[in-house]
Amino acid sequence: MNDKSQRGTVYLVGAGPGDVGLLTGKGKQLIETADVVVFDRLVSAGILALIPEDTEKINVGKHAGNHPVPQDQINQILLEQALLGKKVVRLKGGDPFLFGRGGEELELLEENNISFEVVPGITSAIAAATYGGIPVTHRDFCSSVHFITGHARAGKELSIDFEALVRLQGTLVFLMSVSTAGRIADGLLQAGMDPEMPSAVIENGTRTNQRTFVQPVSELEKSVKENGVQSPALIVVGKVSSLAKRFSWFDRLPLKGKRFLVTRPEAGESKLAAGLRALGADVTIHPCIRTSFIRPLEIPAADQDGAPFDTIVFTSAVGVRSYLEWLLENGQDMRVFAGKKIACIGSATATALKEYGLIADFVPSVYSGQVLGEEMISSGFVNAESKVLLLRTNLASHDVTDCLEKAGISYTDIPVYQTDLLTWESEDDEPLYDCITFTSRSCVEGFMNGRTPEDNAGLKALCIGEKTAEAAKEAGFDVMVSEKATIDSMLEKAAVSHGKGGLSWI
Repeated sequence: MNDKSQRGTVYLVGAGPGDVGLLTGKGKQLIETADVVVFDRLVSAGILALIPEDTEKINVGKHAGNHPVPQDQINQILLEQALLGKKVVRLKGGDPFLFGRGGEELELLEENNISFEVVPGITSAIAAATYGGIPVTHRDFCSSVHFITGHARAGKELSIDFEALVRLQGTLVFLMSVSTAGRIADGLLQAGMDPEMPSAVIENGTRTNQRTFVQPVSELEKSVKENGVQSPALIVVGKVSSLAKRFSWFDRLPLKGKRFLVTRPEAGESKLAAGLRALGADVTIHPCIRTSFIRPLEIPAADQDGAPFDTIVFTSAVGVRSYLEWLLENGQDMRVFAGKKIACIGSATATALKEYGLIADFVPSVYSGQVLGEEMISSGFVNAESKVLLLRTNLASHDVTDCLEKAGISYTDIPVYQTDLLTWESEDDEPLYDCITFTSRSCVEGFMNGRTPEDNAGLKALCIGEKTAEAAKEAGFDVMVSEKATIDSMLEKAAVSHGKGGLSWI
């Protein structure tokens, strides 16, 4: 393709320092609409989870001391993908133009007349210090901040004017500096810096496994070695480093450093995963089921005896969306509910219904199919004269229908969405998870696909609803249940059950 109009565009996107919440809105929009995403190891798992399943992903996997894909080859990959007419997102940790070699990646594109755009990212030079409790400027301590690369090419000395840096008396932020921490400290001390000048080392800045170490600059190298600091990490030198312990808000989050596995079947960053991360948890997203709307749908207007339905029952938000979207797709609207009563199994399902302008007439006191059936009957919401239509998944339990049958109530059960179980791929570090979350019985079943209860020995589960908890117990988990059948309640349960020795199971 020689015509520039037929060529693709490359978007150089700064992914930020790791916390998915620090990704810019424009960056997120580009990730979600790209044809191909080229990324390296500094892009966090939470951000990679935003990439649609059908988007091509190319991992160029660079990290300090190990370059499996050389820089010139990365440049070539971007060019080749653009020449194929694709929308290419090049995801780079931090900001592409701050020690990110972004300029190098654009040179080949410009030479070949390829369109490109650059989306700035929040640099770790600021964000990691902030999450470590260090304001890089403070009127009582300094009036300037300076960013320096601590990376030296193989066999080369650091090309840093340490005497000039010491004279500035500002905050010094050294990026890519773990392997050269000793040379940096020696250079500053030899240039006349006070040996007691505070310094900080921040490893995995803004991520849930962040560690911060504060020490005099004279002990910087010793601290890096004794604490086993690994890349990515940066060094902050200056009086402001002394504020780290006072302002270390990130380390005080209730789930800081706890590992959670989210099995919820949602693409991208779910509310549960985002909420756990906001509490400081290290979250891995691994959906154990996949849901999809059943199309075409065949929804009868009346039961097998020709009597029109007077009550409609939804047992999930997915069921609500599948049915109501089907109505709209077929030129119908909410008027089909005229004269009909609607029951929802829980508040989340009722909330989904409300998004379409409908209010549930009945929600049980407990998120449970059995309780839904029992309370609809005991309250008189349904009776022997009722004609009930249940709109659910293909894997729905018999709890509700058993209650209706026992009471002699007519019902028709129609699957409006498909639930498929996904195979869980075991990991070597699986026992290191502090908690696995389950939001439905089918999530447990998906997790157990190819596993036995013995495989779950020592694993803890946080569940929504008693039926989900029952399934998790049968699967061999130590279980606790949220007070209410909502994501917010799950998050509250996770937060309050955090103790010094780990998660205190109730």
